[in-house]
Amino acid sequence: MMNGREKSDSSIVPGKPANKAAPAAAEPVEGREGAEGNVAQQSTRRTQGRASVSPGLDRVRQAARLDGRLQFTALLHHVDVDLLRDSYRALKRGAAPGVDGTTWEDYGRALEGHLADLHDRVHRSAYRALPSRRQYIPKADGGRRPLAIAALEDKIIQRAVAAVLNAIYEEDFLGFSYGFRP
Repeated sequence: MMNGREKSDSSIVPGKPANKAAPAAAEPVEGREGAEGNVAQQSTRRTQGRASVSPGLDRVRQAARLDGRLQFTALLHHVDVDLLRDSYRALKRGAAPGVDGTTWEDYGRALEGHLADLHDRVHRSAYRALPSRRQYIPKADGGRRPLAIAALEDKIIQRAVAAVLNAIYEEDFLGFSYGFRP
């Protein structure tokens, strides 16, 4: 990182012309200036290195950064419809369906209604995860390895809860983890 943590270069200048640019292409190597306006007032991350998060999750991250001994006792309110929508959109579109047979496309046909219902069930403690569908994939030695495929709503909830917990844990393990962290 050239300019420090969570900072972007103020100006990005392409080093070569665009691919297959015609010789008469207008300004193929023109540089770009920094963004104008209220950029400093953004409530979410600007850099590509971190996923965009809600202001609430950003406050959780800041609290975890300021006090490493802080114990979080109520985080479910951060699992809102917007986070569930982001979690849905981050799923693989062609992934195999779970035991319910629901595909990404099927769920997306009435997405807002499904997400509102899912949010309501989670916050009423009425949501129950479905069993995983068992699939066996072949191994190189001729055997088969079991694979569990979660239902689509289970994947959405798992991703949303992971986003909330990562807001805390990425601060706790910043500088200590040698493995990949988002």
